[in-house]
Amino acid sequence: MTPRGRRSTGMVRPYVPTGGRAVPTRRSLDLATLLIPVRDKPLHGLDVHAFRVMRHCLPGTQSVAEVSAHLKLPGAVTKVIVASLVDSGHLISRSPAPAAAQQHDLGLLEAVLHGLQNKL
Repeated sequence: MTPRGRRSTGMVRPYVPTGGRAVPTRRSLDLATLLIPVRDKPLHGLDVHAFRVMRHCLPGTQSVAEVSAHLKLPGAVTKVIVASLVDSGHLISRSPAPAAAQQHDLGLLEAVLHGLQNKL
């Protein structure tokens, strides 16, 4: 409730959606982590923010950053909510790419570097 004469800004403190938790239970989550929904887990009993995350993830795999942007929540808040959903078995988290797939073609990187240097 706002004092008389003041309007509500519609802002919610970051600790409200997380139930007061400030740190995710999983340190492995980052904004690029992919979230895969477990479709046979019931959604009843989830709080409103966890339900919104699940509703956004159900069509298919999403990253933490995509969920955060879509729900207009800070990344840190989204990570706390997502971590609890992973712990409860509603979501599966995966790193965005295996380590072997992250190797870069040195020739391509050098060509990009030379192209950028020529533009300057």
